[in-house]
Amino acid sequence: MVETSPEAFTGLALYTAAAEKSALAVIDAYSTSFGAAVSLLAPKYRQHVANIYALVRVADEVVDGSAQEAKELGGAVDPTTAIDELEKETYRAIRARYSTNLVVHAFAKTANEAGIGRDLIKPFFDSMRMDLWKTKHDQKSFEKYIYGSAEVIGMMCLKVFLDGENYSPSEIDRLTTGARALGSAFQKVNFLRDLAADNKGLGRSYFPGLDPKKLTDAKRDELVADIRGELKTAAGTLRLLPKGAQKAVGAAQMLFQVLNDLIAITPANKLMHTRVRVPDWYKLIMVVRVAFGWFPK
Repeated sequence: MVETSPEAFTGLALYTAAAEKSALAVIDAYSTSFGAAVSLLAPKYRQHVANIYALVRVADEVVDGSAQEAKELGGAVDPTTAIDELEKETYRAIRARYSTNLVVHAFAKTANEAGIGRDLIKPFFDSMRMDLWKTKHDQKSFEKYIYGSAEVIGMMCLKVFLDGENYSPSEIDRLTTGARALGSAFQKVNFLRDLAADNKGLGRSYFPGLDPKKLTDAKRDELVADIRGELKTAAGTLRLLPKGAQKAVGAAQMLFQVLNDLIAITPANKLMHTRVRVPDWYKLIMVVRVAFGWFPK
């Protein structure tokens, strides 16, 4: 986002600028890796993707413990009501082109400009609600959760990237397949690296039929192979994206490929006690490599 002095804005424009700064602050607070990848986006995409991430992050915090912690401290908050109200406010803001919630206001701007509709927003909030009551998944609920919590996020970002572009229906189908595959892969990697936190801290088990405490090396290899397949599908559509989006998406994919590879060599019994991470110095190397044209395959 290009820095502009507040004096250059008045009224709604100034308010929107403040809202978008709040979205960037959410990224800074929660994900340095994502922030580094976003910095590689062309300026016309950068703020929109930050606006999407900020709303997703806030919703995730509602269902992953922040609201519950506030309740335990004596606050009169109910996580289910809170996530329902956030969804309703999102729809209201899109219609009104305004919200008193700065993060929602920023997202609504992006939704209106890129054409992000209820068809993508509702599945996301439906998945967030599942985290409040469903602790184990069968294949059907797992696929529904992955779609709503991850695949639609990739599709929202794709809406931003394709706004004003001229692609054929078949190319859009290919790009949508790639965006969904990448979102799914990212989420599954997160499930594997967060096995301990999800199971011990939140009582959740996402992979169908898997008891995290009984994860074997063979099952780990099966899950890693599935993720590699989705990452390969996504990589096959990377260069079809507009050039201003390719490096950022490529950097994010490289990070998760490395995470998946590290999980593949981590003994299954250690995954319940160790959160695999990529060292900061190696993240920097990946960003630099992508900036100079190296892409995942």
